[in-house]
Amino acid sequence: MKKTVVAATLGALALGVAFASPAAAEDITACLITKTDTNPFFVKMKEGATAKAKELGMTLKAYAGKIDGDHDSQVAAVESCIADGAKGILIAASDTKAIVDQVKKAQDAGVLVIALDTPLDPATAADATFATDNLMAGKLIGQWAAATMGDKAKDAKVGFLDLTPSQPTVDVLRDQGFMIGFGIDPKDPNKIGDEDDPRIVGHDVTNGNEEGGRKAMENLLQKDPDINVIHTINEPAAVGAYQALKAVGKENDVLIVSVDGGCPGVKAVSEGVIGATSQQYPLMMAALGVEAIKKYAETGEKPKPTEGKDFFDTGVALVTDKPVAGVDSIDVKTGMDKCWG
Repeated sequence: MKKTVVAATLGALALGVAFASPAAAEDITACLITKTDTNPFFVKMKEGATAKAKELGMTLKAYAGKIDGDHDSQVAAVESCIADGAKGILIAASDTKAIVDQVKKAQDAGVLVIALDTPLDPATAADATFATDNLMAGKLIGQWAAATMGDKAKDAKVGFLDLTPSQPTVDVLRDQGFMIGFGIDPKDPNKIGDEDDPRIVGHDVTNGNEEGGRKAMENLLQKDPDINVIHTINEPAAVGAYQALKAVGKENDVLIVSVDGGCPGVKAVSEGVIGATSQQYPLMMAALGVEAIKKYAETGEKPKPTEGKDFFDTGVALVTDKPVAGVDSIDVKTGMDKCWG
């Protein structure tokens, strides 16, 4: 990217608060780059990174795009982090393929790059990944939805409210996981939209926000007004879908499932807006990432993945007050105790 474009894009970034310990022998700078600074998930991620950086006497610089999918802002942020001499970058990438060249540039400059929540494509492009098992998150809500519907699942009409057209890995993993859990053949597990199961009404994108969820739900209702199951990439999109359904009197006719586990989302489960959600833990992801950067700066050691996996698994739990046999879950009260946002 040309310098003029980078400079212009930096104006769209949200710069976080920096903390440093005057007693520190060496000032270690870390960068956090998220998709937005409005989604509660990324707000909590920033809180976790900020608190851990302050505790460890590090400097944290935080950046975010204007909306989910704002790839150019993330490229500009990586450029800025390299120029600032950051020891490590924590990134939740909007475009998991397109960012790889920029990540390589940072690594060539001696910067540790850790993917948070969203694996890069390929995942090995990052030095490490700290994330929810997003495939499992999707499977849990898929299994729950199928068991909840019972015999009606074989004739379900399913819609998918995905993230962005670029199909970032987190989107693909949750989407395909839901299909596997529900009993739909996902075909190519690395691609959204190639399935041929007649139960699938269609896919639409939401940019991970309420307005996007509402519009996408309206589009799917035009395809088939009898749609009765909705998988959503996250809880803001799920709330938008519910608003669209309520506007046409169908809010009680469609089972909505999601992923996130933020406090507003868990509350939506308690209110019946969302049937079940898979809860993830962004504060832990970010705090562990900051710790890993400090260790790398001091020893050169890179973080290791969870045994048996190619990433560090930060956990996931299904939250619902309507448990089903054979699918592990926690109730809303427990989910509220663990929620964020």
